[in-house]
Amino acid sequence: MGGDVPKQFLPIGGVPMLLRTLRPFLAHPDLHTAIVVLAPELASSPPPWLGELAGGTLRLVSGGAARMDSVEAGLGALPSACQIVLVHDGARPFPSAGVIDAVIAEARHGRGAIAAVPLADTLKEAEDSTEARPPIRRTVPRAGLWRAQTPQGFPRALLERAMADARRNRVLGTDEASLVERLGGQVVLVPDSSLNLKVTTRDDLLLAEALAAER
Repeated sequence: MGGDVPKQFLPIGGVPMLLRTLRPFLAHPDLHTAIVVLAPELASSPPPWLGELAGGTLRLVSGGAARMDSVEAGLGALPSACQIVLVHDGARPFPSAGVIDAVIAEARHGRGAIAAVPLADTLKEAEDSTEARPPIRRTVPRAGLWRAQTPQGFPRALLERAMADARRNRVLGTDEASLVERLGGQVVLVPDSSLNLKVTTRDDLLLAEALAAER
């Protein structure tokens, strides 16, 4: 994203992105503890609007260099009472209550679950090239392909076991579901909406502003 302000702190419709992300979880009746994993300097000195929320239900912890490091830090900060764990991107500010409910329900049945959207676009695999306009290697059939989103939810013991196994084998997962799959655990897809977008670029921020204006 660039800029001096971390993207998860940028305002969307006048509300910090991370605060929009947190609200549906903090309002959920089954929530016991919410962990916000941040860069160490932000965890120790958060912006006032976030620091005021910390304590009790919401805790701030320092993360690591990779996503897996940060998820491990969050897991380590959870009280033992939390036996169902949801992982969500801080830059995904529009999770729906219905999808959160569905992910929790699947995790309570002993399996992993992830919010996901079926692919609608035609996929092209490019040649491994440094060219600005790389040639197409092949068209990839999109039937049965889904785009993974968050929240991703798991029984805590299953996620901890999968992450420990990945750490022992020096596997760095791009998401939690891939680590559980690697261990042989079942993970199901919970149909989600593309409106649950992840803000990565300035274009995404414009889309998020438009969505916020309609809510």
